[in-house]
Amino acid sequence: MSNNLANKLRAGTQKAHTAAENIGFTKCFLKGVVDRKSFAEFLGNLYYVYSELEAAVERNLGHPVVKRVYFPELNRKEYLEKDMEFYYGKDWQNKITPFKATQDYIARIREISDTAPELLLAHTYTRYMGDLSGGQMFQKIAQSALKLEGYQGTSFYNFEEIPDKKAFKDKYRQALDSLHIDDATEERIVAEANKAFDLNMRVAQELDGNLIKAIGEIMFNSITGFHNSGSTEK
Repeated sequence: MSNNLANKLRAGTQKAHTAAENIGFTKCFLKGVVDRKSFAEFLGNLYYVYSELEAAVERNLGHPVVKRVYFPELNRKEYLEKDMEFYYGKDWQNKITPFKATQDYIARIREISDTAPELLLAHTYTRYMGDLSGGQMFQKIAQSALKLEGYQGTSFYNFEEIPDKKAFKDKYRQALDSLHIDDATEERIVAEANKAFDLNMRVAQELDGNLIKAIGEIMFNSITGFHNSGSTEK
């Protein structure tokens, strides 16, 4: 059976993709407003997501859909561990906790891993294709805004085993289109991809409050610093 799942996923998640770009944390990030603490928290929550997602995929490699679109070079857990050590030190595991939205995300991955493994494809597609696309811009912005050297603190975005990202994305889409699945399964995968976008947005929304607080502190320090310097000059 031939299909066009790659295009269906792209078209079917277009609105969700646009909505994700308009989350406060994302909009600020794209404008270069990056707070180190918020960025570290962002990566910390992704550590939990990818740990669960990659474990779920590996548990289901015997599934006909999962195994056809499995590329171990995409795995991000070990790279996120490097980033966690960079931001939090050797005992980083004792310093991070998942947001409520992240816990819900993990619960959903566990649920479909046990009941409908083919839907894991929606989550791997949403995350990895985003990491290989817009994620590369995120890395450059973070490196510049946080004055990071090399891949320190942004190892997550470094796909060292995928030198040609465009060629790889083409190969990934070909793998999607080679799946022998019916229309109903395709529709379920697209619907799950939209759910994946929603879960990702909820994590980003929890970061909004932290980022606003950080920006407020920066502005407050700037104002008070200005007044203090002014009073000193008098």
